[in-house]
Amino acid sequence: MAMFRVLVSDDIGAHGIELLRRADDVQCDVETGLSSEDLIAAIPGYQALIVRSGTTVTREILTAGNSLTVIGRAGMGVDNIDVTAATEQGVIVMNTPAANSVATAEQTMALMLATTRHTAAAHQTMAEGRWDRKRFAGTELQGKMLGIVGFGRIGRLVAARAGAFGMHVLAFDPYVSEEVAREAGVTLVNLDELFRDADYVTLHVPSSPDTDNIISEASIASMKDGVVIINAARGSLIDEEALAAALRSGKVRAAGIDVYRSEPPPADHPLIGLPNVVHTPHLGASTAEAQRDVSAQIAEQVIEALRGSDIRNAVNLPFDAGPDFASAMPYMALAEKLGVLQFHMAPSPVRRVELEVRGDTVERLARPIAAGLLAGLLRGHLAGDVNYVNAPVLAAQHGISVSQAKGVAAADYTNLVSCRVHWDDGSRIMAGVLFSGHEPRLVQVSSYHLDVDPSGLLLIMLNKDVPGVIGMVGTTLGRFGVNIAEWRLGRSEPGTEALSFINLDAEPPEEAIEALRSEAAIVKLLLLRL
Repeated sequence: MAMFRVLVSDDIGAHGIELLRRADDVQCDVETGLSSEDLIAAIPGYQALIVRSGTTVTREILTAGNSLTVIGRAGMGVDNIDVTAATEQGVIVMNTPAANSVATAEQTMALMLATTRHTAAAHQTMAEGRWDRKRFAGTELQGKMLGIVGFGRIGRLVAARAGAFGMHVLAFDPYVSEEVAREAGVTLVNLDELFRDADYVTLHVPSSPDTDNIISEASIASMKDGVVIINAARGSLIDEEALAAALRSGKVRAAGIDVYRSEPPPADHPLIGLPNVVHTPHLGASTAEAQRDVSAQIAEQVIEALRGSDIRNAVNLPFDAGPDFASAMPYMALAEKLGVLQFHMAPSPVRRVELEVRGDTVERLARPIAAGLLAGLLRGHLAGDVNYVNAPVLAAQHGISVSQAKGVAAADYTNLVSCRVHWDDGSRIMAGVLFSGHEPRLVQVSSYHLDVDPSGLLLIMLNKDVPGVIGMVGTTLGRFGVNIAEWRLGRSEPGTEALSFINLDAEPPEEAIEALRSEAAIVKLLLLRL
């Protein structure tokens, strides 16, 4: 049994550690508080690294982690991980976006209520022995317009809770359909409309160049006078100086802030100390339930990824790795085998790849299938690790273009995966299927129609279609003690050339291969292990 080494460099909670240590094929080491230099020294030999926000995973750490295949972020944000470097090195970066969704949605509502009813300031006066009841008259949420920027998991949970308070909800998200919005009971609008019409604006988008300072001097100017702004997502979403100025002027009535551009915020942070701001120290995911779920989920995801049984919530795969990703993996493995065969059978470097996926099941899996095909194709071509994560990047870097096509293969099967690769002066078609949903079969190689199990030791032979070849090959292999498990042969027409795929039980010695190559009837011979 393979033993996977996992290093946990932040406190992820007891539930995840227990799951990791309970796994028979995992060695889990917990070393928190490491400096960057310490982590560079410690990481070689580990297949997985699990972090929270305390560890910054740099390119240097990734380079030192020569055995790394997966980095697990216990939480949602991956700002502390060099995802580009990880992708180039073929390291999967995964997070747990759903585990803290309820906690963050509830924190959003708490901030909304606290800013509206002056909860923190009123508490402070009571703690100081004062009774300022008239000073803290608030407003109600009922009937107000809430604008949700980002309508993913958390945004939808906030909408449901706001609806229970009797609020009207607008949402902006360019990746969400009108149908999804209608089902949630919200109105989908553009960002300008949301800023113009909302009484409350709450942010639920990731940090990116497109969302940096989405709350700016200009966007605040377009909002209603007396708007309330809530941020329990990412500090980079707000121009903090611009918001502070708007809070002082009264343009923004109040703000509820859980996250900051720099954490912890410096003492001279422009929002700290303003009387109309409710602050919390990044508590969005800080509930017992969320911490338990985040810990358990990242441990489960890392174990499954190491075992190759499933990949979920990967942020740097070139395709969506959702909850049903396990169903795509057999097709990716099939495509990978096609890629390996195409590489070894091509007489010169492959320049262009065309992929066709035909059938209800595989048509929705074109992107993961393409990643599998490229991983197989490039593995023999390039030094270093090539996998589903970095194969598309490496293909682009080496000038190999990939496109979808129709009518590539003539084989007539349900859920057919076929590809045509081109080199400088030629091309070859290959097509495969899965029998019973899990048994890979090679069913076409250019004009040859076959039924080949592309697994284990495979002797591929192109020979003149003349009598005695099968007997000669069997006799030669038998002389060296090599048993033939299966022989599949295809030919275009009698008397031309035949293509054989021969599954072997043992690897033939070099003398056996040379003896076969010396036979006049054999045109080409290739031994592969798939």
